[in-house]
Amino acid sequence: MKTGPQIESVQRIRPVLGIVGVLLGASLATFFGRLLSVGAPDLRGALGIDVDSASWIGTTYNMGMMFIGPFSVYLGGLLGPRRVLLVSATIFTLLCIAMPFAGHLPVLLFLLAAAGMTAGTFYPLTLSFILRNLPQSYLLFGIAAYAADIVVTTHMAHSYEGWLMDALSWQWIFWTTALLAPIMISLVVLGIPPQPIPKPKPGQPSPSWRGFLYFSLGAALLYGAMDQGQRLDWWRSGTFVAMVVSGSFLILATAVRHFSKPNPLINFPFLRRRNTILLGMVIMIFRFVLLSAVVLVPSYLTAIRGYRPEQVGPVLLWLAIPQCLAGLLAIYLLGRIDSRLILAAGFATVAVAALMDSHITSVWSGNSFELSQIVLAMGEGFAFNGMVGTIVLDLMNSGSMDKGPDVLSFSGFFQTIRLFGGELGASYIQFFLHSRQVFHADLLSADIQGGSTPVVERTHMLTAGMHAQSVTQDIATGRAAVLFMGSIRQQAFTLSIMDAFTLIAYVATTCLLIIACLRGLKVGFRQIIATSAQSAS
Repeated sequence: MKTGPQIESVQRIRPVLGIVGVLLGASLATFFGRLLSVGAPDLRGALGIDVDSASWIGTTYNMGMMFIGPFSVYLGGLLGPRRVLLVSATIFTLLCIAMPFAGHLPVLLFLLAAAGMTAGTFYPLTLSFILRNLPQSYLLFGIAAYAADIVVTTHMAHSYEGWLMDALSWQWIFWTTALLAPIMISLVVLGIPPQPIPKPKPGQPSPSWRGFLYFSLGAALLYGAMDQGQRLDWWRSGTFVAMVVSGSFLILATAVRHFSKPNPLINFPFLRRRNTILLGMVIMIFRFVLLSAVVLVPSYLTAIRGYRPEQVGPVLLWLAIPQCLAGLLAIYLLGRIDSRLILAAGFATVAVAALMDSHITSVWSGNSFELSQIVLAMGEGFAFNGMVGTIVLDLMNSGSMDKGPDVLSFSGFFQTIRLFGGELGASYIQFFLHSRQVFHADLLSADIQGGSTPVVERTHMLTAGMHAQSVTQDIATGRAAVLFMGSIRQQAFTLSIMDAFTLIAYVATTCLLIIACLRGLKVGFRQIIATSAQSAS
């Protein structure tokens, strides 16, 4: 029979295991999505599918995550987080085991959509579970773990995918998460105690699934439209128009239904608070500036320098060290100064890093990004920890920690914003890069047609260099022209990357104005920790 101290020890350790479990779940969802993106070329070759068809692999998974994000608010309120996480993680494991055996692309896409719908439940329930189960004296450590869990995982995919293709096989893009998900299940079983199914209070209407279904499906369609927009050529595509119109109609139907028959699990007046809206904008901007590391640098190294994923990986992976160090410093400062100052310092540092990268040339290699990537990693560490810390403080100052609908609404809102913000940024940066590349290519082509002296000299040098490999003068001239046009495309892409870094610097600077508009919070982490220490003594 267990004694009192033993029971207390078990009670203390169970929430910690649950917190580790939900953190692992959020990490798995992020990591699997990044592996699908990074490993797309290898999956195309292994599955024998074309580029257009393969583009739906990542889109389908993320559409599933987008669908379940808002809907998980309903599931969490109806069944409780423990049941949702256990069922979702179990199905996710089985799907990841089965996906490499899908014989046809439609079958694989169906399994990916289902995997996204299961993994998408991990995010909304992670931060809310940490906040409601971690002692307030350890709250800052929970924020640090959550921040490191999400940001560091994002930078690991290139290195790990390259190692997989060298040491194992493409199937392990799916099987890696299938091995780790059972660990999450065990931690959830041990760390989250069973709870009775929540029941509505007397006189309170029962939660309805219809509004959540409409919004979730509409959001998923809009997400897919944004993700495929550049490839489909936006409004010139019937598929894009159909997805946008259908998604917009479903979201409008959600609004009509909510105002005619409010759902007890959603508290929209709580979400209309000034800080909530501004922090949602900050999340979207953070997701956008994060593209400088996870999209722009890999795109440049792949397209201009010919790097493979295993070569891109080391350029990004080591950034976890300065990110973690900056994150720890940010957590230390969160307990002593206003979280808005840390948030502003992070975005200012990101802007400086982007301006450093805006001086890129076509001769840069991976080593050329070292200094700017250190600055960027420090900025991301400060910005993300400051952002999460400010969100947590805003929720705690609102007095809503013990109000289930408020916490669920808060989690579902920020999960939706996180996904939409990331996709909106990724879609726009693709459009921006393409349009700027065309612009610069036209300018450079105009110089060629003008017959400027440098162009003529360059053409003569290339033609002379091709003589040894050509039978006739015409063949040498043709080969020189091909090389010259390739040089133009390379230079145009480099200039578009330069413009994108400049854009990110401007956007990060604009975020400082939004941060300045955040209302000050009466209770900070210093007061919370002090109050917790007094209660413990």
